[in-house]
Amino acid sequence: MENFAEIFEQDSDKCNPEPGTLIEGTIVEVRKGVVVVNAGLKSEAIVPLEQFEGDDLEDGGKFEFFLDAVEDGHGKTRLSRKKARWLETWKDLEEIHAGDKTVEGQLINKIKGGFSVKVKGMTAFLPGSLIDLRVMPDPATESLEMEFKIVKLDQSRNNIVLSRRAVVQDRTSAEREEQLKNLKKGMVVRGTVKTVTNYGAFLSVGGVDGLLHVCHMAWRHVHNPSEIVSPGDEIDVMVLDYDVEKNRLSLGLKQLSGDPWEHIERRYPRNTRLFGRATNVTDYGCFVEIEEGIEGLVHMSEMDWIERNINPSKVVAVGQEVEVMVLDVDPERRRLSLSMKQCRENPWHEFTQKYKKGDIVEGTVKSFTDFGIFVRTKEIGVDGLVYLSDMSWTEPGEEEVHKYEKGQEIETMVLDIDAERERISLGIKQIGEDPIARYLEDHPKGAVIKGDIVSIEDDTATIMLTEKVRGLLSSRDVSDDTPAFEVGVEIEAMIAGYDKKRCALILSVRALAEEEEKRVIQEYSGGDETRVTLGDIAKDDRS
Repeated sequence: MENFAEIFEQDSDKCNPEPGTLIEGTIVEVRKGVVVVNAGLKSEAIVPLEQFEGDDLEDGGKFEFFLDAVEDGHGKTRLSRKKARWLETWKDLEEIHAGDKTVEGQLINKIKGGFSVKVKGMTAFLPGSLIDLRVMPDPATESLEMEFKIVKLDQSRNNIVLSRRAVVQDRTSAEREEQLKNLKKGMVVRGTVKTVTNYGAFLSVGGVDGLLHVCHMAWRHVHNPSEIVSPGDEIDVMVLDYDVEKNRLSLGLKQLSGDPWEHIERRYPRNTRLFGRATNVTDYGCFVEIEEGIEGLVHMSEMDWIERNINPSKVVAVGQEVEVMVLDVDPERRRLSLSMKQCRENPWHEFTQKYKKGDIVEGTVKSFTDFGIFVRTKEIGVDGLVYLSDMSWTEPGEEEVHKYEKGQEIETMVLDIDAERERISLGIKQIGEDPIARYLEDHPKGAVIKGDIVSIEDDTATIMLTEKVRGLLSSRDVSDDTPAFEVGVEIEAMIAGYDKKRCALILSVRALAEEEEKRVIQEYSGGDETRVTLGDIAKDDRS
């Protein structure tokens, strides 16, 4: 009776399984997107086909399923192959963790504090501190297969924490100590590239990990270590340094070949012209490789004779062959200064040979400054400066400059050339005759002129003397006998001076009156002015 009761109870459990348990089911039919499963319950279950990824499906095949519900309220049984596999995976992981075994995983990407790893279809966390015996950089190692040990499992939180450091430490601690004892500085050993980072590569040398820093990969500047080595490469390297206590091994690759910088001054003396290949373009110039391991800098100031601050990317591209001249060699600092513009004729010297002071040159307005305008000469292509003071004989430069616009074609006269300092002074007003100088030839300082007031501004009247010559009369320089200080009034005044900044003659009525007074006194006194006063003249007039 007891045996019959036990058998009956076991059969009842099979016939009435509880939700949340694993049961076996048989594949009845595979339809579009779903699989029909018979688990011996009230009804057959419909399971999405996507949950069987990797399974060999055929009618009659048996798999384990997770029982979500015997009857979901609609008379249907709900099974999950996905949850069953999840439970199976957790069971495997628990066994691996309990046995202190290793598990293979795939590095997915970097996240905060470490990396995410795919292990048996589950996403686990690998802290950055547990990825290796030393701090490992951000991996250019996505999808890299590695072995790990499980250090923490929490099924309720679906939390898995891994350690690659424990695996590496177990495997290499004894081998590393023995290998390091046999290593000596200067030894050439063979290693296998494990990972490549942005600052170098890690190699395995007889079970010992060593760093091949980017600065020791080649004598030339290496922009990306992946240009030199790739994961899996077997290469010969030289032992540069090792530390048994800290388990550190420093390796070098370039040391296996001769130093190309040795005796470089003999091979490339100053002013040597040669061809090279542009290897890198920056915002301050470009690097040119003239031989394997030798790169020099062409600063942007040495790229073009005319444009001092030119954008280097507009002049040269990576991989382009260019002609350069050696300007300076510093073997101790491993620096080589090159020039591209020195390989072409200096346009400033060319301008000097073709033009002299007083020549007329054509050009276009290139840019404006606070002190004048730059003009790009038409034939040679160099820039000359027209100062504000050299723009017009009759108008202030600050006003005259507004008559020009960028790109306008103009004629200028060469005023001065300094080829060494790359400076050319040009003038616009010098092309024509100075109307004020011509006017002063006929009307020197002290001459009396007449003219009408055409405008008054800031108590200063403007009097047009000719079509191009104007005079300025301040209200302080008029006399009591001066007609009304108004536009349209004719004024008689004396030329008292020249205002170069305002390009106008300075007039004075008061000075004219004083000169007239002196003349009258001189005529009355017969030349002896000291004994005659204006009062005497007035008395004589009254008598």
